[in-house]
Amino acid sequence: MSRHTPIVLPVTALRPRLSPVPAPPRPLGGGVSDIPVITIGGGPVHLVDDRQARRLIMDATHAPDLPPLAVCSINLDHVHHFARATDDFGPDAPVRWLNLIDGAPIARQAERLTGIAYPRLAGSDLIGGILTDAAAAGLSVGVLGGSSEVTRALREALAAGWPGARFGGHWTPSREALSDRAGCAAVAGEIRGQGVDILLVCLGKPRQERWIAQNGPQTGATALLAFGAVVDFLAGRVSRAPRWVSRAGVEWMWRLMLEPRRLARRYLVQGPPAYVAVRRSHSSPRGHEPST
Repeated sequence: MSRHTPIVLPVTALRPRLSPVPAPPRPLGGGVSDIPVITIGGGPVHLVDDRQARRLIMDATHAPDLPPLAVCSINLDHVHHFARATDDFGPDAPVRWLNLIDGAPIARQAERLTGIAYPRLAGSDLIGGILTDAAAAGLSVGVLGGSSEVTRALREALAAGWPGARFGGHWTPSREALSDRAGCAAVAGEIRGQGVDILLVCLGKPRQERWIAQNGPQTGATALLAFGAVVDFLAGRVSRAPRWVSRAGVEWMWRLMLEPRRLARRYLVQGPPAYVAVRRSHSSPRGHEPST
C-alpha cells in the first residue's frame, strides 16, 4: 500500500457498540412530564441520561395517539435564541419537548444547582444508539436538512450500519421554501406520505426547533429530533472533535477552528451573553434542592 493511500473505515467500525433499548408493545408508565426539569438560561432542561432519553424516544414511536415527541439540544446557542419563553416551548405547544443537556456550560450549571453530574447528550453522541433502537424495531428514519449531495451517503450509512432501519427519505428544501407556510406544509405532507417514524430535523438553530413546533405533527412522525449537524456526521462530511476535546468542554473551540467564518459570531459574539444568563440561573428540579 502506498504511504499516501487513505484508509477509510467502514460505517460499522464507527458505529457505537450499544445494545438496543427494548421496545415495549405500548408506552411505559409516565413520560416526559414525569422527568425532573430545571430552568437554565430562561428555559426548561430535562435531567436524564442517555438510556432514559432513548427510552422516551422509543416510547414515543409506540404512542401514535399522543402528540409527537420533539427532542432538542440545550446549549449556549439555544439559550441565545430561546432565552425568552415562547409558545413553541410552552405547555400548549403541539409537540412534547424533551430538552437535553448539550453544552458544557449547561452541564456544569445543572451540577452546581443539583449537586448531581448529569451527562451531556449531544445529538451526534446519541444518534448511534437511537438508530440501533430504530433498527431493532424496524422503524423508518427520515432526514430533513443538509444538502442533496449527501442523500446517497446517508442511505448507504444507514444500510451498512443499521440495516434493520428503513431509510424513509431525505428532504432538502431551500431557505425560501422553509420560510413559506405552503412550502413547509408540502414537505410535511411528503414526509407523512413516506410513513417516517423518526425524523431527523437538521436545519440549524433556531430554524429546526421552530419548524418542528409549526409543522412536526403534520409529518406523521412520532419522534422529531432537532439534531443540527448530525446529517453531515452520518454522511461522513464532518468529523466530531477528539474525545479529549469534548471531555474538556472545549468542543466549541474545535468547531470554531474548523469553520471560523460561519461560527465566529455564534461563539464570540452571541455566546458570552448566553453564558452569563446560564450562570445567573437559580432553579431546583422537582424533587431536588440546589447544592450549597
